[in-house]
Amino acid sequence: MTAVSENGRASGSRMGAGSSHLPRAGEGNRSGIAPLRNNNAALLQVVLFWAGAIMLPLGIVIIILGWYGAANTPYEFDQMSYVISGGMLGLGLTFVGGFLYFGAWLARIAADERESSKRLADTLLLLAEVTAANVTTDDGGRDLGAIPVVAGNGTTIHRRDCSLIAHRDDLTPVGENTGHLSTCRVCRPGQHA
Repeated sequence: MTAVSENGRASGSRMGAGSSHLPRAGEGNRSGIAPLRNNNAALLQVVLFWAGAIMLPLGIVIIILGWYGAANTPYEFDQMSYVISGGMLGLGLTFVGGFLYFGAWLARIAADERESSKRLADTLLLLAEVTAANVTTDDGGRDLGAIPVVAGNGTTIHRRDCSLIAHRDDLTPVGENTGHLSTCRVCRPGQHA
């Protein structure tokens, strides 16, 4: 006797004890009713695939029928009609079907590349957000890039993330007395963006 799991499948079934339930129409983020509606690229891929999958073998069958007809008629004028109708039409269908099938393959590769680049961009954006949140704020939640600093013995106040001094290692925070120091015209440390 097999035990029934909570998703309604017997634990000793062919699908395995640990497998999840099969998706049903309406589950998930897709409705399942018309998955190709409003997705022209996927619809084009499916149409190209099925047109190529039908035309390619149909062309081969027509070539074989043309050869059979030409081989089994004793008259030369009948053989030419079989060669033209069977051979040329079959050859044309075979080539067109092959090109359509190849186009479906290229459409699939393009869709996979688009999905891959979208995932990569999402991952990079997430990584940038996490990195920016960790680098630009300290434990108190202050923006470290907005801390006013002076480079070396300079006389100009910069933001810590100013592009003019970002490469420098001799940055010192500005104290309370900033009367004799001028402000940078690039980063404008006293103003909020």
